[in-house]
Amino acid sequence: MHKTPRQAPSVWRPIDTDRFLFGAAHYPEHVDRSYWEQDAIRMAQAGFNVVRLGEFAWHIFEPSENSFDFELFDTVIALLGAHGISTIMCTPTAAPPRWLTATYPEVLRVDGNGRQASHGSRQQADTASPVYRDHSRRITRVMADHFRTNEYVIGWQTDNEFNTTVSESYSPATLAAFQEWLEKKYGTIEPLNAAWGGNFWASAYDSFDQVVLPLANAPGPAGPGHLLDYHRFLADATASFNADQVEILRAANPDWFVFHNVGFEKNLDLRTRFAADLDFLGFDTYPLLFDESRPTGSSAHIQAMQLDHARAYSGNFLIPEQQSGAGGQPSYLSLLPEPGEMRRMALSSLAHGADGLMFFRWRTAHFGTEIYWMGIIDHDDVPRRRYAELCRFGEDVAKIKSHLLGSTVAMDVGILGADFDAKEAHLAYPMGLPSPEEDGGLLHRWCYRNHFACGYIHPEDDLDRLKLIYVPHWLIWKDEWTEKLAAFAQKGGTVVISARTGSRDAANRVLAEAAPGASLSRLTGIAVREFGRLRPENGGGLFSISEERRSSFWNDEPESARRSLSLTVGDRKIGAAHMYELLDLDGDANAEPVASWSGRFVNGEPAITRRAVGKGQVFYCGTYLTEALIDSFMASELTRAGVAPLVPGLPAGVELTRRDGPHGRLLFVLNTTADEVELSGLPDGKMLVADSPVDHGKCRLPGYGALILVLKS
Repeated sequence: MHKTPRQAPSVWRPIDTDRFLFGAAHYPEHVDRSYWEQDAIRMAQAGFNVVRLGEFAWHIFEPSENSFDFELFDTVIALLGAHGISTIMCTPTAAPPRWLTATYPEVLRVDGNGRQASHGSRQQADTASPVYRDHSRRITRVMADHFRTNEYVIGWQTDNEFNTTVSESYSPATLAAFQEWLEKKYGTIEPLNAAWGGNFWASAYDSFDQVVLPLANAPGPAGPGHLLDYHRFLADATASFNADQVEILRAANPDWFVFHNVGFEKNLDLRTRFAADLDFLGFDTYPLLFDESRPTGSSAHIQAMQLDHARAYSGNFLIPEQQSGAGGQPSYLSLLPEPGEMRRMALSSLAHGADGLMFFRWRTAHFGTEIYWMGIIDHDDVPRRRYAELCRFGEDVAKIKSHLLGSTVAMDVGILGADFDAKEAHLAYPMGLPSPEEDGGLLHRWCYRNHFACGYIHPEDDLDRLKLIYVPHWLIWKDEWTEKLAAFAQKGGTVVISARTGSRDAANRVLAEAAPGASLSRLTGIAVREFGRLRPENGGGLFSISEERRSSFWNDEPESARRSLSLTVGDRKIGAAHMYELLDLDGDANAEPVASWSGRFVNGEPAITRRAVGKGQVFYCGTYLTEALIDSFMASELTRAGVAPLVPGLPAGVELTRRDGPHGRLLFVLNTTADEVELSGLPDGKMLVADSPVDHGKCRLPGYGALILVLKS
């Protein structure tokens, strides 16, 4: 990889590389040395050029305090290098050795019940602990110095999946660090009390050393401002812990690239300081962990949505862990990829922004917590169909990598995402309502099924390449974002803003003015006069009750007792879900209703409004999305905005994505189902990967098959 000065995070940013990294996570310490040579040979035959090593090996690197041993990994790195395979090393701080936690127990996390974490798992040490940060810096410095001149070590991964196992801690070290963080932020206690609403439930403090950590149910819930600041603190502590390591690694060898592999993204503010410190982000993807409903194909959409959202943080990414088999720990086991599906999932990762990919894992472990987390090579050391698919994927990469690198994923529809406060403000006070991610996910799924180019974007990014932007009820809103949306609309773009957007301030307090706040009210030409909750689309209310009890409650009650409302969109009447808002229109702003409420006291009230802004338009939607609302309202506005399918007329279950770059437009056509599908109307282009012949734009694509072509200009 070559390196130039790092660019600011952007969804449109490719990784700065001329080398597609292809390999797997490797744990040579899990097997006898007699396996190592054969492993390297098989990897080279599959086309590997890199492996990832050392993420959980601190106890090997430092078997006792200040006593270091690198012989095992020096041997493996040299052996792999002799076969043309480079190494990405990892700082091993996700799993400290026992001598460390036994000698310094103050580094251990404490859960909400006061129980101190124990040895034998991972992430038991608190990233906010100054003692643990000292030890993290020491092992990173020693490792960086040792490998500084090793020609086969090309880059580093910091830690492993920060906060995936656990992110919160209620230890004395965390409390002290939180109090210090708050004092630095607020200066004096009065602004903190104002931000958190200290006059509610006598929750004010006299000094920062009185501030407590927001325990759940102790006995009631903590305030939303308190919770939001706690999670901001956790994110900042993690970013600082990460920055310690990045600084040491860059000082040791500025030619190394440095990234982190994101897991479940808990308490990580990835778009700001965290991503800016790194050369790029890595995202681990295990689509079948989230799918128990096959053969519906839902896992394919989940993977696409997660990676599209990942790209919004800082641009194209590395996949350090791509699912290769069933994934399991003692309490669960995911589905196993069917024949051809492992390769298809890997190709989907490339389609949605991966500029490098490593499978997890090379070998399946014989011991430990993940003995059935299946790798490429099975327990008996026999390479079977997953190894064959790995080799085939390596051939795919060789055919497309020159067109892939330097390209970005095409988007016509942008859903706002990748903002820490937007996510955490909802989590601090959810009220049983869908999250912004869930709401925006409905639109993403609709676009995915209908083959529209849709993804996620942050409002501070470059919006000019989009045609339509959807804002999925971001509670906390900044006025400068309104200016970006207004400029986008002025140039001809379409903006759709969802209910409850802009209804809280930066401290997570409800605004002292009508939502959506002054700047958005001016842009939309509306103000929210009243709002209330509706039944979920497929549920019975705020609290979960059984179908039998729900039936007994409502069988003899009129429809009005169920608090149901409908919207009239054009000549179509559809049910509404989750939330209604009554909107006052500013007569001077020329906003007009395009849908109205139907039912009881809201009959005829505006539900969705439109305001012309320059060459474009801004809609305000006074409810949450449902599939019916997307079909009746969003679909028509997408068409009016000039959004069309990447290829019209293709059947469901076919995934379409396009990457645009200096070597042309690369179209991915992937069958996400196990059944053969008939395709027609395929565009002309140079076919790089074709699992079935294409004749006059027609093809019978086998289950999990792929077509990848460079489109003609």
